[in-house]
Amino acid sequence: MGRGARKKGKVRWSKLYSFSCMRPSVSELEEPHHLEGPGFSRVVMCNEPQLHKKKPLKYPSNYVSTTKYNAITFLPKALFEQFRRVANLYFLLTAALSTTSLSPFKPASVIAPLVFVVGASMLKEAVEDWRRFIQDMKVNARKVSVHKGDGVFGYKSWEKLRVGDVVKVEKDNFFPADLLLLSSNFEDGICYVETMNLDGETNLKVKRSLETTLPLDEDNEFKDFRATVKCEDPNPNLYTFVGNFEFERQVYPLGPDQVLLRDSKLRNTQYIYGIVIFSGHDSKVMQNSTESPSKRSSIEQKMDKIIYFLFSLLLLISLISSIGFAIQLKFDMPNWWYLRPDYTTNDYNPGNPGLSGFYHLVTALMLYGYLIPISLYVSIEVVKILQASFINQDIHMYDGETGTPAQARTSNLNEELGQVDTILSDKTGTLTCNQMDFIKCSIAGTSYGVVASEVEIAAAKRIAKDLNDHSLNDLDIQKIDLKSQGLDANENSFNSPSFQETDIELRIEGPESTEMTERPAIKGFNFKDDRLMNGNWLKEPHTDMILLFFRILAICHTAIPEQDEEIGTIKYEAESPDEGAFVVAAREFGFEFCKRTQSSVLIKEWDPSSGQNIEREYKLLNLLEFNSTRKRMSVIVRDEDGQIFLLCKGADSVIFDRLGKNGRNYEESTRVHLAQYGDAGLRTLALSYRIITETEYSEWNATFLKAKTTIGADRETLLEIASDLIEKDLILVGATAIEDKLQKGVGS
Repeated sequence: MGRGARKKGKVRWSKLYSFSCMRPSVSELEEPHHLEGPGFSRVVMCNEPQLHKKKPLKYPSNYVSTTKYNAITFLPKALFEQFRRVANLYFLLTAALSTTSLSPFKPASVIAPLVFVVGASMLKEAVEDWRRFIQDMKVNARKVSVHKGDGVFGYKSWEKLRVGDVVKVEKDNFFPADLLLLSSNFEDGICYVETMNLDGETNLKVKRSLETTLPLDEDNEFKDFRATVKCEDPNPNLYTFVGNFEFERQVYPLGPDQVLLRDSKLRNTQYIYGIVIFSGHDSKVMQNSTESPSKRSSIEQKMDKIIYFLFSLLLLISLISSIGFAIQLKFDMPNWWYLRPDYTTNDYNPGNPGLSGFYHLVTALMLYGYLIPISLYVSIEVVKILQASFINQDIHMYDGETGTPAQARTSNLNEELGQVDTILSDKTGTLTCNQMDFIKCSIAGTSYGVVASEVEIAAAKRIAKDLNDHSLNDLDIQKIDLKSQGLDANENSFNSPSFQETDIELRIEGPESTEMTERPAIKGFNFKDDRLMNGNWLKEPHTDMILLFFRILAICHTAIPEQDEEIGTIKYEAESPDEGAFVVAAREFGFEFCKRTQSSVLIKEWDPSSGQNIEREYKLLNLLEFNSTRKRMSVIVRDEDGQIFLLCKGADSVIFDRLGKNGRNYEESTRVHLAQYGDAGLRTLALSYRIITETEYSEWNATFLKAKTTIGADRETLLEIASDLIEKDLILVGATAIEDKLQKGVGS
């Protein structure tokens, strides 16, 4: 692909504080890592995979297997699993004794049921493990573009990859192994990665390559590429990596930001080039995986306890029978001439009743053995197989979007599913589909947005159902706070035949019920309120605060605009869905973020004076990243008039603590609105700003740059202190409310 045809990102991301303030660039580091001692012996010869096929640099291939058995281990391991069951051990003992003269049955009548039960269970294990093998084969057979030599790339299956291979991974594909990022379609070598398969997080993570490998952005650049990676040995730590990259007689330190882990996915990036450093079972995700365990359900474990009890009862009955037999044999049998007491055997000897009693005990254990039901195990195995088949064919467990049915990889725990009563989860993503829609906002103490959230609709349906279940004559409608649920509190509507559980009349909230203009569905934007749409916000009070609110949405983010040539519109590549929803909302309000350069952002915004859309450029001075500790994000920009603004968004508790004395005019009403949005199941953020003087900014920026270039453990602390110095005396603008759509069936 020629350089002219290559689609490149327009931003040098290493120049933006969003990504550079969290860690110094390579040139700022004092020296590479010192890799000495055990645990740091791995050496990777880049673009020379043939050197890793023999010792001392021989590493595993990229073939992976998650099966429990193989052709050699299946029989011994499967037999061991079967005879972990107490009942099978008992029947094995009984089958062995049935071959002796003490058995009251023919051996076949005891051995056949045992062989059937064990054989059926082993067959089930074999089928389930075969399915795992097929899934492994599908993964191993995936294709990826690999450098074959002379700058030529071709597709190769994952399992044939070797350490040292140069691979090219394209957008929305999984990484085939643990890779060292060399470059991407963005000029500064950043890429977005989704690690949902590793840690369950759907928010995209930013990875970036070393600056020295940025020129390696075309296929033909790898014709003569050679380098060496010395790094840590394979380990299960997903969030750490230590290594050095030796390239062109220089040594550069490597960290986790340069590593792309297997089973994570490339998102919002057209392609990346990378070097395989850990393959197959050496990769971190496989290091974290364990061998397929032998799972036993609680019912099966309880059955073992029942078997112990039944066996104890069987032993007691057999002992009583044997003791009675021995006593009668010793005292009464000599007088019973018709039983031929003079003709003795080991199991019938009046002269040795103890030995005869023992033989009788063995016979009694087999004779009364039907007290332990082997047929119960047969029935359970058959039921489990049928249940697994029903689960695989259940239409209600089929994902229509991805075309994926449910797959019961093992049927050993089927009965556990029916015992699940409550699911406790600390992740909203467990219940939601991670589709964010902007639906409400609070600006200068006024709440906007009339669309009811899914939580509000579900609550309204429950109230409607409760009302339909009672006589309305006995209800005091005035005491029911239907307004908070979005219901029309007209008494006649309850008496109407059309008022059903599935037909909820939602009330439009706001000072006046204005007629809504129907708009086509826009991903990330489900806001309806004519007071703000189509420029009507100019008729509202506090237009200056509304203008600032829209500008914060359009400027305070790290999204990248990309022109969609097919439909002629701009689409946004954002780190998270909620950040993308903010940018889309700003565009729909008339403030379109359309371009980002190395040091500025360009906004097409509505000009109240001219009544037209005009382009305004804001110089990007600093961008302080959002993280789980800070719980806020700030951007410092200079407008066309030379005025410096700090625009900040974050958790309401964090923003309120940083408000100045003159910035709390709308705090009380905003808190009320935030509580209402929270009750409606919406995700909220508070928006604020402050104006910074030139002198104050210059002094602070010197402090910030000093903290940024600090090397050592105190660097993050110094950066946080510097951020606190500027993120103070804020003026509250308003708050946003975004709905994270529930997964289908949740809350219904």
